[in-house]
Amino acid sequence: MNAYIFPGQGAQFVGMGLDLYQNYPLAQEMFEKANEILGFSITDIMFEGTKEDLMQTKVTQPAIFLHSVILSKVMGDSFKPEMVAGHSLGEFSALVANGVLNFEDGLKLVSKRALAMQKACEAQKSTMAAVLGLEDKLVEDVCDAIEGVVVAANYNCPGQLVISGEVEAINKACEKLKEAGARRALVLPVGGAFHSPLMEPAREELAAAIEATTFNAPRCPIYQNVTTTAVTNAEDIKKNLILQLTAPVKWTQSVQNMIKDGALLFTEIGPGKVLQGLVKKIEKTAETTSVVL
Repeated sequence: MNAYIFPGQGAQFVGMGLDLYQNYPLAQEMFEKANEILGFSITDIMFEGTKEDLMQTKVTQPAIFLHSVILSKVMGDSFKPEMVAGHSLGEFSALVANGVLNFEDGLKLVSKRALAMQKACEAQKSTMAAVLGLEDKLVEDVCDAIEGVVVAANYNCPGQLVISGEVEAINKACEKLKEAGARRALVLPVGGAFHSPLMEPAREELAAAIEATTFNAPRCPIYQNVTTTAVTNAEDIKKNLILQLTAPVKWTQSVQNMIKDGALLFTEIGPGKVLQGLVKKIEKTAETTSVVL
């Protein structure tokens, strides 16, 4: 079975999407529509902006979403997903690609999400850290024992877990994790504690927008970050998407379940090859590829 996977924040690069814009009238039309919806020229930033410009959350998230969704659309009939999944933000791209959300609604939600997350980041100093070389359970136990907010946020692949929380609690956790034998416990250059309880104000804001949006039945099952299992009911998809901002991204478990359910080829749609690398670390025999137009 063919599984399509959609990347999240961190996959952006300067010049992303320019080839699509120049070579496909449909892509050009969708990018121009996006500029209109967002109220600023995201294409200028994607195609000609600096790395710093692209790193602003309000730009990064819509940029990655646009690259992924437009790429899936210009594939036309050759885009035949039998299952989909997206990493964090990528879940929104996956939902547009498999017909649950239309393009405009998906982009509006992504923009709303980015702005709400930015606001939550500014309200409280918080961060994330990558922990390498420890069992998930050990990382969870160390986090549980620390005073303050620090939780497991991204289960990326075995031996690679990202933690999220208050700055002081993250620093303490990193010390303890190194003592416990972590190969690395490295604070990441992010402005906030994504996928932690500190995102609750953003979750509430986004929940209202999600509730007001039409969700259709999907073309194929989506393996959501929160549940890790195949979901096909539009109401369940909506409920899981609302929980996503404060819940961990269970990528390892999602990929394992997709393989168990028959995924033979994982095709990454969007910028970069981060997810292909993670899939290979989760299951080294898995076939992975990118889209070549």
